Amino acid sequence: MVVSTDMFEEIHWCRTRRTAIRSDTALPGLRPAVRTGRTKSLPVDLSSVDEEHRAVLEAVRTVPRGQLRPISWVAREAGVGHEPGIVTRALAANPVTLLVPCHRITAEHGSPCDVSYPSGTGRALRAAEHIDMERLAGLSREGAVFLGSRTTRIYCHPTCAHARRITLRHQQPFSDASAARRAGYRACRSCRPLAV
Repeated sequence: MVVSTDMFEEIHWCRTRRTAIRSDTALPGLRPAVRTGRTKSLPVDLSSVDEEHRAVLEAVRTVPRGQLRPISWVAREAGVGHEPGIVTRALAANPVTLLVPCHRITAEHGSPCDVSYPSGTGRALRAAEHIDMERLAGLSREGAVFLGSRTTRIYCHPTCAHARRITLRHQQPFSDASAARRAGYRACRSCRPLAV
């Protein structure tokens, strides 16, 4: 779906209650941040959303390019308890969808949570980051929520940079964190999988 200028302004107004300011030049650092998907260090004004939603959006900003995290992970990082509705409402109200990468957030079973984007946008953004959703869907069908390394004895989210380096013969799938811990694996310190 192509978003026209008028449609963009209408979406922007609905989310922020501010008019969009037209400009011929981008703010310093904006173009490379959007082009590379590395927007975490770019200053973003989230003052238009309440404190709880701001905490959720700041947690989403920490998800690295090319990686995905489930809603429960975002809730833990944001300190908003175990209520998935808080997270999805914050994602839907995201005033800066390219700078707060909601396309990197999934439901618990791995399906994308694209509540903040027009149809097809989240899929296009994930494809641009080379996130293999077919592979992840296959892992999900097999019940693999986490991947462990038989050599390091560490388990990760499947899209974690460390998990992507595990060779096929050294991969150990786990249905949940408790199964990984029972098998003697510890959580990755980089992607910090949710330990339930």
